[in-house]
Amino acid sequence: MRDSLAFAPALRFASYYFRLFFLSAKPFNPRLIHSLSSTTARTTTNNPQVQPNIQEYIKQTDMPSVSTIAQAEEVRKTSPEQAIPLYQSILAAAAGTDVSARNDQETALLKLAQCYRDLHRPNELAALIHDSRTLITSIPKAKTAKIIRTLIDYFSEIPNTLPLQIEVCKETIQWTIQEKRIFLKQALETRLIALYLDNKMYSDSLALVGTLLKELKKLDDKMVLVEVQLLESRVCHALRNLPKAKAALTSARTSANAIYCPPLLQAALDMQSGILHAEEKDYKTGFSYFYETLEGYSSLDDPRAISALKYMLLCKVMLNLSDDIQAILNSKVALKYRGVEVEAMKAIASAHNNRSLQEFEQALAAYRDELGNDPIIRNHLASLYDKLLEQNLVRVIEPFSRVEISHIAEIIKLPAQQVEVKLSQMILDKTFHGVLDQGAGCLVVFEETPVDKTYESALDTMKNMANVVESLYEKASKLS
Repeated sequence: MRDSLAFAPALRFASYYFRLFFLSAKPFNPRLIHSLSSTTARTTTNNPQVQPNIQEYIKQTDMPSVSTIAQAEEVRKTSPEQAIPLYQSILAAAAGTDVSARNDQETALLKLAQCYRDLHRPNELAALIHDSRTLITSIPKAKTAKIIRTLIDYFSEIPNTLPLQIEVCKETIQWTIQEKRIFLKQALETRLIALYLDNKMYSDSLALVGTLLKELKKLDDKMVLVEVQLLESRVCHALRNLPKAKAALTSARTSANAIYCPPLLQAALDMQSGILHAEEKDYKTGFSYFYETLEGYSSLDDPRAISALKYMLLCKVMLNLSDDIQAILNSKVALKYRGVEVEAMKAIASAHNNRSLQEFEQALAAYRDELGNDPIIRNHLASLYDKLLEQNLVRVIEPFSRVEISHIAEIIKLPAQQVEVKLSQMILDKTFHGVLDQGAGCLVVFEETPVDKTYESALDTMKNMANVVESLYEKASKLS
C-alpha cells in the first residue's frame, strides 16, 4: 500500500508531460522519457523527500500550460492584459489535424487581436498579422479573407494608426501574391483603396483603382467590382471631379443591378447618390436618397446612420424648409439618433430660419467637431453662410444710396475687411449695382435703371416680318 502511494506522484508527473506532448503535437524527447523513468524509480523508494513538486518544476523550466478558450475569456472580462499570454499559448500549440483545436486557434487569433485593439497596441497587432500567416495557410480559403480583413479593420478603432494600417495592408498583399491567392489579393486591394482615400492619397488610390478594375472585369466579379467603382466615385468627388464621380457611380449601380446587392452596399450607393445630387444643388432628390440610406443603415444598426440623418436635415435647411426638421426628428427611425450631432444641425436650422449671422457663427463655434470634421457638411455650410451674408448685406444697404463700410460692418457685427471683400464680390456678380469708394471708405449704390426694350422689340418685329415674307414667297412659287 505504501509503495502504491509513493508511486502516485510519479504517475501524475508522467501523465502531465504526456498530455502536454499530445496537445503540442511535438515528438517525444528520449532524454525526457529516460528522466521520467528514473524519476519513477526514485519515487518508489520510501523516502518522501524525493517526491518532486510538479508546479515548481514547471515554473523552473518555463514550460507553458495550454489554456482553453473559456479560461481565456473569463480572464479577459476582468483583465485583457492577463488574457494575452493565455491566447498566445493556444496559438503556440500545434493543432495538427484536430478540427476543434484548429477552430480554437482561429478564435484565439481574433480574440488576441481584440485584446491588442482594446489596449491600443497597434505594433503588436501588426506583428500578430504577420506571424499568423502560417496558421492562415492551414485555414480554408473561404475563411481567410474574412479573418484578415477583420484583423486589419481592428486598426481603425485605434487612433493615429492609418499609416501603419496601410503598411500592413501592403505587406499582406505581397504575401497573397506569393501564395497566389487572387481573390484575397483583390479584397485587400479594395481595402487599401479605402485607406488611401481616408489618408487623402488620391493619386495612389486612382492608380490602384485602374489596375484593379481591369482584373475584376476579366474575372467578372460583380460584387467587388461594385465596391471598387463606388470607391472610385468617392475619390473623384474628393478631387471635385463631379462628372467622373457621377460616371463611376452610374457604372456601380449598373453592376449592382446584375447581382444581389447586400443592404450595407446598397445604403452606401444611396449615400453617394445623395451626396452628388446635393453637390448639384438638387437637394430634394438628395433628401430622398439620404432617407433610403438612413433606413438601410438603421435596420442594421450601422453607426453611419447618424451621418445620413445629418445630411437629411442639411437638405431641408438648404431648401428653406427648416420647419420640417422637427417632424423628421420625431419620426420612428430618427428618434434613437438624437444627440449632440442632431442638436448641432438644429442650431444651424434655427440660425438660418432667423437669418442671423451671429447665431450661425455661434453654432459653428459651439459644435466645431460635429460640423467641421465632416467635409460634406462643411462645404454646404460655407455656401449657406455666404448666402446668409448676402441676404443680410442686401437688407442693410437697401435704404441707402451712400453708406460707410464701417457702418455696415457695425450693423452685421463682422470685420470691415470681410464686409468690403464680400461687397466687391456681390458687385461683380451683379447682385446689386454700385461701386466701392475705397478712398472715402464708402459704398455708393446706384438705382437700377429700367431696361429699354425698344431694341429687342424691333428685332422681334423684323424676325416676324421675315417669316411672313418667306411664307408669301413659298405660296407665290406654288401658284406659278
